[in-house]
Amino acid sequence: MTEQDRQPEDTAAPTGEPVVSKPYVMPDDPEPGSVEMLQKEAAEARDRMLRTLAEMENLRKRTIKEVADARLYGITGFARDVLDIADNLQRALDAVPAEDRANADPGLKSLIEGVELTERSLLNALEKHGVKKFDPQGQKFDPNFQQAMFEVPDPSVPSGTVVQVVQAGYTIGERVLRPALVGVAKGGAKAASAANNNEPNSAA
Repeated sequence: MTEQDRQPEDTAAPTGEPVVSKPYVMPDDPEPGSVEMLQKEAAEARDRMLRTLAEMENLRKRTIKEVADARLYGITGFARDVLDIADNLQRALDAVPAEDRANADPGLKSLIEGVELTERSLLNALEKHGVKKFDPQGQKFDPNFQQAMFEVPDPSVPSGTVVQVVQAGYTIGERVLRPALVGVAKGGAKAASAANNNEPNSAA
């Protein structure tokens, strides 16, 4: 028997090539309902993200407004106290009649000018911090900004017109710091209407 005949028949000759595993291939058809489920989860995630972004933006805007309000309205109590000083300066000026001012000696004139300068400086300082003085003389009465102290019979102006300002008002930002104390005209429009109605009768 030759050596070739003694070689086992089931023995394979080595080829020398490496064995390569095949990649896993996903099935062509996904499970029923999986695409809809993924789309629903993606939509929910997007909705949550948009809600979170909206809440963060609202929080940012609210924080900015609160900081601005705190900066502007934080001096409200101090400003009210300063208004007493402004009122006293105004009273000091009103205590000197116009005739006495015109005929005053140089010393008194200097004193009056100093008080006026101090009042202007104080009002400018208040306005720099958002506090503004307003005088509603001749305007229609507004209960949001004015407080009526008395009524004045005056047929020359429409009823409800501010004809006298007892104490000036002040605002801080968009709020009323102190309403103006005023006297309001009474019966002006009615008196004028009655006068117009009587004219034809007198002519007859």
